[in-house]
Amino acid sequence: MIKRGVYAASLSVLNKDLTLNVEATIFHGEHLIKKGCTGVFFFGSTGASQLLTLQEKKEFISKIASHKLRKQFFLGTGCNSLNDNIDLIKYAMEYEFRDFLIMPPAYYKGNTDEGVFEFYKKIITATPKVKIILYNFEKLSGYKFSAGAVTKLVKAFPENIIGCKDSSYNLFETLKISNFLMFPGSEAKLLKGLKLGCSGCISAVTNVTHSIARKVFDDFENKNLQTKNDQLIAVRETFDQYNLISALHSFHSIKDVNYKNMLPPLTLLSEKKRKELIEKLNKLKFTSEKNLAA
Repeated sequence: MIKRGVYAASLSVLNKDLTLNVEATIFHGEHLIKKGCTGVFFFGSTGASQLLTLQEKKEFISKIASHKLRKQFFLGTGCNSLNDNIDLIKYAMEYEFRDFLIMPPAYYKGNTDEGVFEFYKKIITATPKVKIILYNFEKLSGYKFSAGAVTKLVKAFPENIIGCKDSSYNLFETLKISNFLMFPGSEAKLLKGLKLGCSGCISAVTNVTHSIARKVFDDFENKNLQTKNDQLIAVRETFDQYNLISALHSFHSIKDVNYKNMLPPLTLLSEKKRKELIEKLNKLKFTSEKNLAA
């Protein structure tokens, strides 16, 4: 069950043949939770989900079903096909997964509110017990949820549409729906969102900022003085200067070469940009030369 907190949109770790390294991806998620994340979403955009096969996702789901942290493991679908979405959700439900982060289909321009409503309606009709976090990310899907579109979905399916990850940032400041989870897609907006009544964040960069993001969240919850938010924002804004997936894989590959494996068209940062990134992070006292030599 998804609750308030700091969540990571997890990276996917690959084998040399560019198939999903199931065990390494699970270990990555474990590490994120150990370092402070409330939970982890696998197979979002950060996990290159649209580049992975359904079979790989299903193998992963069957592996995490008996994991000790399974209640903190959540799934995206990362599928454009309506039927692939339904197929994957039904498969995951066999293992008692109910909560999914689902973006409207990408690629085709001109998605309408009516078409997107029908997309979620058909998923819910086929899987009536599903719980959906809407994924609002116009940059990737070509569609931006309006407050009216979200409200209509919640009114039609109050037991199914339980929240929103807002990576277009047009909803988290103003949309107010009772018992609805709102997560900005950046930890740079975590504290601001919490002050406005949001539930936390679901972010790509919490793959590295996990501990300080959790510190900001906990200090807000406990009404303590904020000491890490400026650093958190600065680190996020540094990663935002690069392609996020490339930057995150490049950052993690310094300690583990498996993160160098990326499915085309995704690539690592150039050596010059990787060094530049690490130097900027070091100046923010986020990393040390000893642990992450540029």
